[in-house]
Amino acid sequence: MDYGLTTYSRFDTIKKWLFSVILIPICLYFLLNRGEYTLLDSADLIIHEAGHFIFMVFGTSIHVFGGTLMQILLPAYIVYFFAVNDFRIGVQIFLFWLGHNFINISVYAADARAQILPLLGGEKVIHDWHYMLTGLNLLPFAEEVGLFFFGLAIITFILTLITPFFYDN
Repeated sequence: MDYGLTTYSRFDTIKKWLFSVILIPICLYFLLNRGEYTLLDSADLIIHEAGHFIFMVFGTSIHVFGGTLMQILLPAYIVYFFAVNDFRIGVQIFLFWLGHNFINISVYAADARAQILPLLGGEKVIHDWHYMLTGLNLLPFAEEVGLFFFGLAIITFILTLITPFFYDN
């Protein structure tokens, strides 16, 4: 007789955590190689530039911040979508992507004073984080702002890896 109780085997537990195990070395790679350009950065760049375009109608400040904002909002929304629809692996994939975006943002923010990173459009383009941190009188703390976003990346990667704790199967 079935009383509505579900039993899980060891295989079910292994299967539940397998994707997290696969993601561990990938997360470590990105954390240990902060600032190294990868194919995933190309996708982040497209989303970043689209954010500038989308938010340009709201004025200069939000237009400049729009690139970074889109790098956070898009994967966060997709995480929310998959969480609401109870799709654990989708949540993990897009939490990972959000964490990667935080690494990307951390490098860009930390570069605000030095402005060494090459930007699309060359020298005549505004460095987003230089503009934002100057406006907030935080430019001397650019490296610390970068470390803040790197900390968010670490937290997001940890959440990515422990996501199976929040799911029954």
